[in-house]
Amino acid sequence: MKIKAKEFDKKFDEGGDISKYLDVSKAKRPEQTQKRVNVDFPVWMIHLLDREARRLGVPRQSIIKVWVAERLEKAS
Repeated sequence: MKIKAKEFDKKFDEGGDISKYLDVSKAKRPEQTQKRVNVDFPVWMIHLLDREARRLGVPRQSIIKVWVAERLEKAS
């Protein structure tokens, strides 16, 4: 469905639903492309990561990503 930019802006500014006017099939998040890396951790560290992940109800990978991101933000 097509709509003129002024109409789109008006709907958005008024809090209207604009989702039907968006084609998100090709949407990308800048700097969010993924690249797989392999990291070896000592078993004791895996146990602690798993325990924390269970406590928070999230996968181990999520804990690692968040903690690494926090550390990188502090370092920059």
